[in-house]
Amino acid sequence: TVKEMGGMVRATSELGKGMRIQMQLPLTLSVLRALLVRISGESYAFPLARIDRILRLPKRRIELLENQQYFTLEGDHIGLVSGAQLFGKQGTDSKLPELPVLVLADRNGRFGLVVDEFIGERELAVQVLDPRLGKVKDISAAALLDNGAPTLIADVDDVVRSIDKLVNESKLKKVDTNEAVLKTRKRILVVDDSITVREVERNLLAACGYDVDVAVDGMDGWNAMHAGNYDLVISDVDMPRMDGITLVTKMKSDDQLKTLPVMIVSYKDREEDRRRGMNAGADYYLTKGSFHDETLREAVIDLIGEAQ
Repeated sequence: TVKEMGGMVRATSELGKGMRIQMQLPLTLSVLRALLVRISGESYAFPLARIDRILRLPKRRIELLENQQYFTLEGDHIGLVSGAQLFGKQGTDSKLPELPVLVLADRNGRFGLVVDEFIGERELAVQVLDPRLGKVKDISAAALLDNGAPTLIADVDDVVRSIDKLVNESKLKKVDTNEAVLKTRKRILVVDDSITVREVERNLLAACGYDVDVAVDGMDGWNAMHAGNYDLVISDVDMPRMDGITLVTKMKSDDQLKTLPVMIVSYKDREEDRRRGMNAGADYYLTKGSFHDETLREAVIDLIGEAQ
C-alpha cells in the first residue's frame, strides 16, 4: 500500500533489542476514509469525519418554508440542497419514494445534500490537484478508485459556503419530489410578513390538499410569482418593501399575472379598506378578525376549486 502511494518502507533490526520499521510517505499524499456517492452519473467522495449523518429521506417528509425545502430532524429544520445543482450537473428525476441525503454540518447549522446513490465507504489515497488548476470550487483533491476510475473529493467547508451563497441569493432550486403528484395539485402562494400567519395559512391549505409556497413580504412574493406557476395568491396588506395593495396593483397591470386570482387577508376591516383592496384588483377580501379555518377554505374553493 505504501509503495502504491509513492512511499518507501525500511526495516532494521538489532539482535536482542528488536526491530524498527520506518514508513516514508510523500507529504502531498494521505489516506482518507470517505463515503462515495453518485451525483448525475459521477462519483464524489465526502470525508467521513465531516458527515453528520446519512439517511434515506421519504419524500412525504419534505416540507416548504419561505419557498425553501426542508425536513425535520431531532427538532431542527434541515434545508435541502440538490447535489446536482451544487456541482453544476444536470439533475435526474428519482422515481423512488426516498431520497439519499448527506447531512453536513458547520458552526452555523446543518444542510441536507441530496445525492442519487450511496456507493459505499472507501479508503482513498488522496492525490493533490495540479496547482495550475488553482482552487477548484467545492473540491479539495482527487483519488483513484480500485477500478482505476478517478473521483473528486469534496471540500466540505467550501460546499457549505456555496450552499449559504445559493440560499442568500435565493437561487436554490427545489430537489425532485413526486412530480406526478405535484402537477395534479393546485398551487397557492401565501404572502405575509408574519411567520405565525404564514404557517397557519400554509398548514391549513396543505391539509386541504393544496401545494403551498410562502413569501415573507410583497417584494418576495412578486419575485416568487415570476419564478413559479400558481393558481392563487393570498396576500396581507401591511408588509415591508412592498405592501399588499401595491402588489395587487402590479399583478393586475402585468400581462402574465393579471388573470391570476388574488385574495387579501387583512386585519383592516373597515369598508374603505375593503373597497381599496377590491379597487386595486383583488378577487376576494377576507378580514383576519373574522378569520377561521372554514372561512378561508371556502373562499379558496370559491376562487379556484378543490385542490385536485
